[in-house]
Amino acid sequence: MAHDQTGKSSGWWRVFHEKFVVEERFMSVEARRNLYRIGVGLMVLGAVLFTFILVSVLQHDGISTVDEPVRSGLVALRGEPATTIMIILAIIFGPIGLPIIILVVTVAWGLLAKHAWRPLVLAGAMLTGVILAQLIGRTVGRQRPPVDLMLFGADTTFSFPSGHVLGACDFLLITAFLVFSRRKNPTAAVLGFVLAGVGIFFAAMSRLYLGYHWTTDALASLSLSFVILGAVILLDTWRTARIRGEQVTGTLSKRESGGE
Repeated sequence: MAHDQTGKSSGWWRVFHEKFVVEERFMSVEARRNLYRIGVGLMVLGAVLFTFILVSVLQHDGISTVDEPVRSGLVALRGEPATTIMIILAIIFGPIGLPIIILVVTVAWGLLAKHAWRPLVLAGAMLTGVILAQLIGRTVGRQRPPVDLMLFGADTTFSFPSGHVLGACDFLLITAFLVFSRRKNPTAAVLGFVLAGVGIFFAAMSRLYLGYHWTTDALASLSLSFVILGAVILLDTWRTARIRGEQVTGTLSKRESGGE
């Protein structure tokens, strides 16, 4: 019996251990260098865009001058069934719908995948986005558009940046990267990011159409998401991308590289 219990314990420990082992992936020197360039480039681009938008919002000039014309234009376009569709989108990408989707995806991915590295990275990136949105929102303290024009209940919390849009951007872009970075098919990767872009567009439009955010709120969220995505690319590349001959830790990686 003791032998069986020990064997069972060892089996469970082996499964648990393997779940959190990070298997490396092999690529060329240039491919890894390009990933580092993309990661740094996204972080710089996102930081510059966010700073530009933030300064415009604080000084009430620059790109923030489009906020009122866009809001007025969308109000003029309101009608059925567009309002119903936008409300559905707001629920999906809202503070209840999106966290449930993220929880289901990360837990299912973590349980079904042999290794939990990518779902854990996704969860960590989403949490980072939530923290940034809360900190920046309270620091900037921007007011939302008029409450009487909100179509899905009043919201008096801070407007900048849009937490809904930031969550949608992070989830769609980072998931696309973590999934398609392991695929050899560039067409599938392009399609994945195009679909992510479409989802982001509709998530942002729902918040603007329903009267909860200014255009610059949504643009600031996209900029922040570029920073987070760039950081994810750098972290994932640093931890998993290997050149032939470099030291690896995962069992499958050693087998693929011809190691022990």
